[in-house]
Amino acid sequence: MSDPVFFTRAVTPTLADICAWTGAKLTLEGDAAALACARRIEGVAALDRAGPRDLVFLDNPRYAPDLAKTRAAACLVAARNAGKTPAGTIALVALDPYRAFATVTARLYPQAIRPQSVYATHGLSGTCSVHPDARLEAGVIIDPGAVVGQGAEIGSGTIIGANAVIGDNVRIGRDCAIGPGATVVCALIGNRVIIHGGARLGQDGFGFAMGPRGHLKVPQIGRVIVQDDVEIGANSTIDRGANRDTIIGEGTKIDNLVQIAHNVVIGRHCVIVAQTGISGSTTLEDYVVLGGQAGVIGHLRLGMGAQLAAQSGLMNDMPPGARWAGNPAKPGKAHFREVATLAKLARRGKSGGDGD
Repeated sequence: MSDPVFFTRAVTPTLADICAWTGAKLTLEGDAAALACARRIEGVAALDRAGPRDLVFLDNPRYAPDLAKTRAAACLVAARNAGKTPAGTIALVALDPYRAFATVTARLYPQAIRPQSVYATHGLSGTCSVHPDARLEAGVIIDPGAVVGQGAEIGSGTIIGANAVIGDNVRIGRDCAIGPGATVVCALIGNRVIIHGGARLGQDGFGFAMGPRGHLKVPQIGRVIVQDDVEIGANSTIDRGANRDTIIGEGTKIDNLVQIAHNVVIGRHCVIVAQTGISGSTTLEDYVVLGGQAGVIGHLRLGMGAQLAAQSGLMNDMPPGARWAGNPAKPGKAHFREVATLAKLARRGKSGGDGD
């Protein structure tokens, strides 16, 4: 069986190019610096797997032992770690090594930034289905099996993946990518939005008037609005609003397998990690972070910059900048004091014996 390479390198930069892209600085001087600047990079790799033509980075101190053994051509590091690079590996001092590494990787492998046509389609595939009343700007790519509904509008540079469904009157901006098998209905999508495969946007919110005679379905007549530069992970779901819109703010990043309920409002540049669930009518202000498998009940407000730890269950509003953890979630210091106290009690009980 062949060993395919899924992303091909677009450029082979010199270290001088990388410094220009990232603002990184060499620690060498004179002739040594000139020679180093001319050295070319052919790939990126992890510290422990890099070869003599690869670029690596160190951001987390737990990987410092791997830096000492790396065979990489160059390493993006913070100034405090510049002296820890081994002989043969050139230190590139960067203010934010991880961000610098991301910048370089995007230049080397631009196709990895967003989903591409799986069929190498240019324009409309012969087996897609586009309603005659849909409006597509020049440069839209639609893969086989995709469906675009009546009155839908799609901007130039956008890719609609295989078997994706774009509902009636949906608006999708420019340079977006809608992954294979995704569905987008009752939604307005901004520019440069990435929606990965299997995601579901705009379906019914979970609304019922419950009672002893049965649960009466409440029609969900709102929309989903996704602002510019949002990324939505595979198999995530965003319900349309019940009586107002569900809104995802500019620059927000949503991981795989996230559930966002009706009427939720998420601010700008939030980060929501996998398997998180946000109940209806909750508001996240800008720059909120929710750790993996966090759960948030409905009708809460999380203030700007609030951070909720993984597997936490939130049942109260969070003030701006707060860091909470636990279930039920509480300020981090209080949570960890409780954990430490329980551990002490458990040790005390064990030392005293329990008769087993």
